Amino acid sequence: MDLEAENKLLKDQIAQLQSMVLDNKEHIKMLHIIGTALSSENDLDVLLEMILTQARNFTNADAGTLYMMNQAENALEFNVVQTASLDIYMGGKDEKLNWPALPLYKEDGSKNSDNVAAHCALTGEIINIKDVYAEDDEYDFSGPKKFDETHDYKTKSMLVIPMKNHENRVIGVCQLINALGNSNKDAKAFGKEYEESTLSLASQAAVAISNVQLINDLRDLLESFIKSIASAIDAKSPYTGGHVRKVAVLSMLMANELNHVQ
Repeated sequence: MDLEAENKLLKDQIAQLQSMVLDNKEHIKMLHIIGTALSSENDLDVLLEMILTQARNFTNADAGTLYMMNQAENALEFNVVQTASLDIYMGGKDEKLNWPALPLYKEDGSKNSDNVAAHCALTGEIINIKDVYAEDDEYDFSGPKKFDETHDYKTKSMLVIPMKNHENRVIGVCQLINALGNSNKDAKAFGKEYEESTLSLASQAAVAISNVQLINDLRDLLESFIKSIASAIDAKSPYTGGHVRKVAVLSMLMANELNHVQ
């Protein structure tokens, strides 16, 4: 190789490295923006929809499913389902998905490792599938293939990420489908560079979910405590209980009126 060719090769390598650095900076910037948005949302249904939407945008994925863990039943529940190219947006703030939950264990008690989402929840590991139709029999993809047949769709790549909270416990699974190229038409495999960054995004999302659930639990606890006190007072003296309820109503009326007075 002559000197001119070596210089050209070196310049190409430097340009490639610079491009990678810029991409990483953009990924980090996006993670900060998404993390800030997630931490400011207090409505759980809106938050779950936002998580899947942002994860899809971050990886340029056409479709995705967000599952939440049901610890009592050892199952994954469908919460949000999206496929942009088919204009499918289900779950989240607009409607509840009453689809059958995905069991983590089979009837004989063995792990449901045939299902890619269940396996991800059980192991806590990222699963990157390059081509669903080219994979061996490690996972059962009958569900996605049935969806493809029904909707004239073609599921190809899949990135399945565990959502771990601050206790390193899996509380949900984010399954992304079909990474799109620059043309936003042809599906390609999810790059390795997305694995760690999406895991970081999923961790941020899991912490945000845990915070919202904690706030909701504290609100429910406080309301139950107040109702218990009111019931106890009412049982002892109906007149005092009625007075307490009237004071609460009047206090809210005055507080609302004061809020409107400048």
